[in-house]
Amino acid sequence: MHMLLMKMRGGQQSPPRAGGKEILWAWLGSCLSIAAIALLERHATGNYGFPLLIGSFGASAVLAFGAIRSPLAQPRNLVGGHFLSALVGVSCYLLFSGTLWLASCLAVATAIALMHLTKTLHPPGGATALIAVTGG
Repeated sequence: MHMLLMKMRGGQQSPPRAGGKEILWAWLGSCLSIAAIALLERHATGNYGFPLLIGSFGASAVLAFGAIRSPLAQPRNLVGGHFLSALVGVSCYLLFSGTLWLASCLAVATAIALMHLTKTLHPPGGATALIAVTGG
């Protein structure tokens, strides 16, 4: 049991806690960015269900505002990763709509490969590609 607990802790010291100012800016930036996406969608579509406000944007907000120094959180990665992944996801859905399991695995794998090739790797992009397939 002790070994299991040691493995769960990672065996290393935790990173330092963020300061109050950094936490406040992360809260404010993520709140305003998600609000902006929701308001733009409402204005553009008139839809009240927010189908374009997807979970991977929340993960992007964590990276962009909570881990600002990460190479995966830089604007090129954030925008390019989501854009390419959405394009790949929609393409896979259109090509393989009769076989969603195939469209799903090809979308995620192809999005990762394309993000690597274009130096736009952004982990939430994998979710964007999958949502583009499974969300119809």
